[in-house]
Amino acid sequence: MNLVVIGCGRLGAPYAAGMAHLGHNVLGLDTDPATVAALRAGHAPFAEPGLAEAIADGAVSGALTFTGDYLCAAAHADLFILAVPTPQMPDSERHDLSAVFMAVDALADALSTDALLVVKSSVPAGTCEKIAQCLAARRPDLTVEVAASPDFMREGMSIPDVRRPSRIVLGIQKHGRAEQVMRRVWATCLNAGVPLTVTTLRTAELCKLAANAYLATRLSFVNALADFSATVGADITALTEVTGHDPRIGSSYFTPGLGFGGSCLSKDLRGLTALATERGVCETTALLASVDRINQQRRRRAIDLAVGHLPGGPAGHRIGIWGAAFKPGVDDVRDSPALDVAAQLSTAGATVSVYDPAAMNTARREHPELRYSGSAAEAAAGAQVLMHLTAWPQFAQVDPRDLSPARTPLLVDARPGLDRLRWQQAGWAVSPL
Repeated sequence: MNLVVIGCGRLGAPYAAGMAHLGHNVLGLDTDPATVAALRAGHAPFAEPGLAEAIADGAVSGALTFTGDYLCAAAHADLFILAVPTPQMPDSERHDLSAVFMAVDALADALSTDALLVVKSSVPAGTCEKIAQCLAARRPDLTVEVAASPDFMREGMSIPDVRRPSRIVLGIQKHGRAEQVMRRVWATCLNAGVPLTVTTLRTAELCKLAANAYLATRLSFVNALADFSATVGADITALTEVTGHDPRIGSSYFTPGLGFGGSCLSKDLRGLTALATERGVCETTALLASVDRINQQRRRRAIDLAVGHLPGGPAGHRIGIWGAAFKPGVDDVRDSPALDVAAQLSTAGATVSVYDPAAMNTARREHPELRYSGSAAEAAAGAQVLMHLTAWPQFAQVDPRDLSPARTPLLVDARPGLDRLRWQQAGWAVSPL
């Protein structure tokens, strides 16, 4: 089928490439000329495993092309997948839907035939109904059906997740062709046994927010459990291992550490909190707010461990930071706990040196005031405190005996992967988070 993906960022680009791989003729639309130029050249505009190869494959087959022109997109198909970003608003916890409605207006102006618009961006319940109203008001001469199908892709795994998703949800209006069309689009996945749930628009919109809020709650719960275990002298590693063996619980997203970051969990958690507050659901608001608060406290605890090792406070002392991306495998630093900790320590007067295997450029753009090192060893050189804040496997391969820190160095180990006994034998004090 011919289809258009509107927005070629971290959601849209993998989805467009994935749909091309599944046999569709996909046109990716983005208003940023640099993004379109990179994609047309066969390059991934950001680090995501497998994305560059998928874009190149799509270009060779002719199944994947890109444009910055809405008129060109409107001529390509009558099926449009909306995948623009919906970040948190700068002055509130709500989702910023400005890019969504800008895209809707631009598409409405370009359309010449009836169409189907499937909203894949994360949006609060009720948004698709507002989009339908906007389209009807702007183009009363056309019928533009609106459906909701939030994504469940994981950054770092987006290409395989598009090709074989864990589940598909489709929110539809009472009457229309969305279900019939999208079953054809997803035929390969459905034939492979991927479950599809067809529901209402508002239920579909909530599915993504609910999933991210639950994952955030798991992470904050295990981090709160880690703090509690420390007060009673319990071993949190053994505790989570035993608890994770329970098939009702499992071990995924159940490792204590610095907490969650990125663009999805944080902003969807806060967006759902804002929605619950607006609707007066006090219990839900209180629960989600506590999840967010615990997550932020983990960053404060990491900072306190570092500062507590520095005589007279952080001013003038050297701190090495391993990690800038919010998770390993990507260059995404949006709401990165690692970069937030680094920035706070720098603001407090420490000389902070950051190294990340993939996110150096994105980190520099976000925090140009920080110092950046060319290697893990360089970041640790002369450091009185080294903070392991992103669980890149490369860091576990570093031999601590090869490093040249200051005297009596401290390792703040906030992520899994390092052999703490090995570091202690090399002369480091080790403080798990």
